[in-house]
Amino acid sequence: MAPRHPLIVLALAALPHAACDRPEPPREAAPTVQARALAPLRDTLLLAEAERRAALLPRLTGMLVAQDGRVISERYWRGAGAERATNIKSASKSVLSALVGIAIAEGKLRVDQPVAEILPEYFGAGTDPRKRAITVGQLLSMTSGLQSTSFGGYGAWVSSPDWVRDALRRPLEAAPGERMIYSTGSTHVVSAVLTRATGASTWAYAARALGEPLGIRIRPWQRDPQGIFFGGNDMYLTPRAMLRFGELYRNGGVYGGRQVVPRSWVAASMEPRGRSDYSGFDYGYGWWTKRSGEYPVFFAWGYGGQFIFVVPELRLTAVFTSLADLPREGGHLPAVHALLDDFVVPAAAARLRACAEGRKCAAAPGAPD
Repeated sequence: MAPRHPLIVLALAALPHAACDRPEPPREAAPTVQARALAPLRDTLLLAEAERRAALLPRLTGMLVAQDGRVISERYWRGAGAERATNIKSASKSVLSALVGIAIAEGKLRVDQPVAEILPEYFGAGTDPRKRAITVGQLLSMTSGLQSTSFGGYGAWVSSPDWVRDALRRPLEAAPGERMIYSTGSTHVVSAVLTRATGASTWAYAARALGEPLGIRIRPWQRDPQGIFFGGNDMYLTPRAMLRFGELYRNGGVYGGRQVVPRSWVAASMEPRGRSDYSGFDYGYGWWTKRSGEYPVFFAWGYGGQFIFVVPELRLTAVFTSLADLPREGGHLPAVHALLDDFVVPAAAARLRACAEGRKCAAAPGAPD
């Protein structure tokens, strides 16, 4: 076996030794000759290490990274593939949010519109006035105050004869707009609102308003007993379709030169409107937010480890897919975040620095087609 190049060995030795470790901050001393020689390799080595560690995660099935709209890493495991659709679970909520933004732009909805105006049959004469005031935006941001249908109550909710009625009949645990209560029932009501407001099923509207301009297939998914497509869960997209959706948001709602989602809605969706007691992450209109080092990140997140991460300052979009139907396991989600924070984001930052300093930028192997 041929010996490794000494510069490669030195660079690999400098990488973090555990997913939770962070690279040491640079020293103030002038860079050595070896450091200057290694600089152009740093992004490549960090991505290679991310791929190596990703392959060791038993639940991870895919990792797809693009910068400036060009794929710089793409790996699949455990039967997954670029064009094989996966259940994106609650990352569907981010797609639903895009549909609401498009419907608002078309004049079919208002974000501050009371749901009772659109679905009056679910609000009888004796309904609590606070419930009557719940808006589309509050449902989408999980700040309606309604008791959650998720976690321990999920099975009973999806076994009920009318999912929308069951979600809306639940007691208020907080005043509308006061705090975040994670509940897929809330976003399912938004699906019913979209269906009524647009005159089309949520699936048909998604296929026209998102599928066509992005050039992706959005196939039908689960529906409730009344035929309403599940709002905020169980959509199926390929990793490449997930990447296109992330790129759409990275570019302010523009794809292929067309304004698909209003730029103002993209910005509004990233504005924190509540914080999860479970994860500690902030939540906007269907999107989570965090920081990765110095960089703001917004992301779609589905059960089991389905992620679309967008880092606008680095012109970066990263997709991770995982086995979707296994019991909860505490270590997998932090490990995926560590891949992003410890390797993918530093690699993207190093790549941009290399380009800015006039070094040759590594040729990207493909585009998110």
